[in-house]
Order: sequence, then structure tokens, then C-alpha cells
Amino acid sequence: MGLLEKLFGKQTNEEETMTNEKLNIGIILGSTRQGRVSPQVGEWVKGIADKRGDANYEIVDIADFNLPFLGTTDGTEPGIAAWNAKLASLDGFVFIVQEYNHSITGVLKNAIDFAREVWYDKAAGIVSYGSTGGARAAEHLRGILAEQKVADVRTHPTLSLFTDFENGSEFKPQEIHLDNVNAMLEEVVAWSSVLKTLR
Repeated sequence: MGLLEKLFGKQTNEEETMTNEKLNIGIILGSTRQGRVSPQVGEWVKGIADKRGDANYEIVDIADFNLPFLGTTDGTEPGIAAWNAKLASLDGFVFIVQEYNHSITGVLKNAIDFAREVWYDKAAGIVSYGSTGGARAAEHLRGILAEQKVADVRTHPTLSLFTDFENGSEFKPQEIHLDNVNAMLEEVVAWSSVLKTLR
């Protein structure tokens, strides 16, 4: 019995149709700085995810939306509306998170704060990296997501700057992470399916 069956149990025909529709999962790159490695990590996660065939996965790059800093704008910039529309089209998320000063990047926090209801009742996984695997950033992100009514899943792949990157810039993940990424994705899809029934 798979995770979805365990969560759903016996379903009506209408519920079955809803859960058989492929979900849309956004892989959100949490950094916009020059020389960032998050695109490498995001593409790696997407490559693993696409082989599963259980959802539609896409990279969502915060840098593409040119979001201003919250509080410095009247809110009419087109990137703000486009960001909210993109989030509204997604059923769940995988955050690619890098640790800065024991927390997430300012641009990721800013992007989260530029939306509200479009986050509600969705699920998220976290893939983090840093000198300690980005664990402290991930824990901060969990608290922020809880306030936005996003259910983060338990399995959390952590990547080390010392063993999964060469010269801090070329991503070469250890094979051991593959099982964790697949387990995280299974949880994200299962919880996203369940939460979709609330929206």
C-alpha cells in the first residue's frame, strides 16, 4: 500500500478523479545572487522528480519576478502579480534553501511575504545546503511556512558544502542523497493531494 492509499483510504469516484489528476509542484530557487549554485541543485532535484512521473514539476526562480523589497513599493509592479499567479497555479513546493547567517536568504523571506492566501493549504519539501547542510536555515523556514499554512514534510535532504560541492561552486551530490530526495518527493505529492481537497 502506497503513501497516498494510506492517507486517503477508501475514496469516492469524485475524490479518486481529483487525486488521479497530476499535481503541479514548483521547485523554488531560494537565492538570486551572482554565482549562486541553487540552479544546479534545483535541476538535480527536478531530474530526479521527472523520473517519478507522479506530478508536473517545474523550476520557479525568484529572480525571474524582479520583486521589490516589501515596504518600498505601492504593490503595482507586474512581478508581484506574476509571482502570486505562479504560486496560485501550484499545488505544492520544494524549496531549495541555502544557509546565510544561520537562516534563509532575505530574498526568499521577501518572496514569501509578498504572497498570502496562495500559500494556504499546500505542502512543501525542503532541500538545504550549507556548511552544516543548511539545517538551521531549514528550521527557520519551517516556522515561516507554518504561519503561511504550508505543511512541510518530515524528510529533509541536507547537502554539505564540503562533500557535495567542489570548490564551493560545482555541485556533485553524493549518491546517498537520492533515496532521501525520492522519499521527500513522495511525501510532498501525498500531502499536496490531501490538502488539495481543502481548497
